[in-house]
Amino acid sequence: MSGSRWLVLGASSAVARAFARLVAAHGDDVILAGRDREDMERTACDLRLRGASRVEVRSFDALDQASHDAFVASLPEGALDVFVGFGLLHPQDRLEREPALAQEVIAVNYLGVVSLLSRLVPRLAAAGRGRIVVLSSVAGDRGRLSNYVYGSSKAGLNAYLQGLRARLTASGVSVTTIKPGFLDTAMTFGLPGMFLVASPEACARACLRHAAKGREVAYFPAFWWLIMAIVKAIPERIFKRLRL
Repeated sequence: MSGSRWLVLGASSAVARAFARLVAAHGDDVILAGRDREDMERTACDLRLRGASRVEVRSFDALDQASHDAFVASLPEGALDVFVGFGLLHPQDRLEREPALAQEVIAVNYLGVVSLLSRLVPRLAAAGRGRIVVLSSVAGDRGRLSNYVYGSSKAGLNAYLQGLRARLTASGVSVTTIKPGFLDTAMTFGLPGMFLVASPEACARACLRHAAKGREVAYFPAFWWLIMAIVKAIPERIFKRLRL
């Protein structure tokens, strides 16, 4: 996959930063995009040392949809691969107390991705090549008592990406949905019920591997496919009584 230009969105997140390091080591160009410019500038220095042929830093806010046209217009011409690593997670009980915060979770996790990709897809389709890799979650596979607002945002995202794959199937652009389980990141630090926690670095390696293969949907770690198959098979009348 060397020789690519990767747009890494949400570049201050643990998985996105690890992904950027991997593609930099392949000698790829990297465009870091996110809200924390100071953090991204530090990452950019690291990527240059790791072998990236070129690194740029751009400001990007998933919530500021009015700025997305200008953001996409500012990107360099030519082929582009895209890694979407931004997201927002808050405890379910807090979202129930603060409806505005619940709307923000949906706006970031679903609307922000749709807004950005809707503007990028015509460019990728016209180029006739490209990879779109989106970090979703196993939480989108079924609405659970403990995180149904967050899960609904990921469920909507998964359905959108499925339709986007259908749209791009003949264009030479692949769309890969990554569904990780629990990851050891700042977003999940301190949350109750964490088990089988995986590292951001291992997740980033899986993302790059599945992107190279053009996979459509992949769970990480892979055993989450079986876990979620069991979860989805539980009848609703039973499932709603479970404290999951």
